[in-house]
Amino acid sequence: MVPQKGMTLSEHLMAQEKTNPAARGAFSRLLNELIVAAKIISREVNQAGLAESMGFTGDVNVQGEEVQKLDEFANNLITRRLERCGVLCAMASEEVADIIEIPDRYESGDYLLMFDPLDGSTNIDVNISIGTIFSIVRRDSKGPTVLTSDLLRPGVEQVAAGYFLYGSSTMMVYSTGNGVSGFTMDPSVGEFFLSHPQIKIPERARIYSANEGNYQYWSPEVRKYMDYLKGTDNAIGKPYQCRYVGSLVADFHRNLLKGGIFMYPADNKDPAKPFGKLRYLYECAPLAFVVEQAGGYASTGQGRLLEYQPESIHQRVPLYIGSKQDVIEAEEFVSGKR
Repeated sequence: MVPQKGMTLSEHLMAQEKTNPAARGAFSRLLNELIVAAKIISREVNQAGLAESMGFTGDVNVQGEEVQKLDEFANNLITRRLERCGVLCAMASEEVADIIEIPDRYESGDYLLMFDPLDGSTNIDVNISIGTIFSIVRRDSKGPTVLTSDLLRPGVEQVAAGYFLYGSSTMMVYSTGNGVSGFTMDPSVGEFFLSHPQIKIPERARIYSANEGNYQYWSPEVRKYMDYLKGTDNAIGKPYQCRYVGSLVADFHRNLLKGGIFMYPADNKDPAKPFGKLRYLYECAPLAFVVEQAGGYASTGQGRLLEYQPESIHQRVPLYIGSKQDVIEAEEFVSGKR
């Protein structure tokens, strides 16, 4: 079946099963359960102001960040739904310190799910788009106990990755290694329909997304690249335009469709976070998988991000992601080659 605009996400998954062995049976069940969880999160996000579910819980997560009520809701919902789907052997969440094991009372499988339950949740109260990011890999080891090494895999080993965007409309964008497709939910029927078939990011654009408030904390190489973008002696001969809202999914999604580079470099602002803010397993690797499938590129500033080997399940890394030529150029500056 050739993907056509307007086909449902369920139809698309069935078409994927015919062409991609990794998408068959248990894998489709896993994605379907994730889709149901996203629909519930979308409803909760849309009603957040009325349901008084905005604000903090009073707890602090493993990252040392205050936990939003909706963060906790989304994390618990995904965990509860997906642990019962019968195809996972473990999960890992940005909000939880350790591996989330599947209870003995539930059937387990060969897949592992890593997820950021609600990326950008601090922007909920100002109505900026936020999202859920997910990554799926197959288990490497055998035996009754899932090992940390099963999750500590380079992003190139992902079998699927994507995100749900909760904004003016709710979207799912994902890839199983055969291109990138985007689906928009019709709330009147509660179904996702293909709205963006075979997404391709432009090779180069004139947009950059970065928190320039951290400029003084960046390395001289990163500052040199930023000055290059804002000048006229660059690849396009005029200053790049800045587009940044501080919600990774929102900034990434815009650049995926329009072109551009998102960057969150390493900085010396916080000695506890020398590699920047973003987590490899839950944010960087899945979005890198998506962008490369769309013809873009993602880098740590020193090399291809999908080949990076994480050392812990909450490993942070610098991120440069988006249009291929822009990211390659950024990598040249950051690594000191220009």
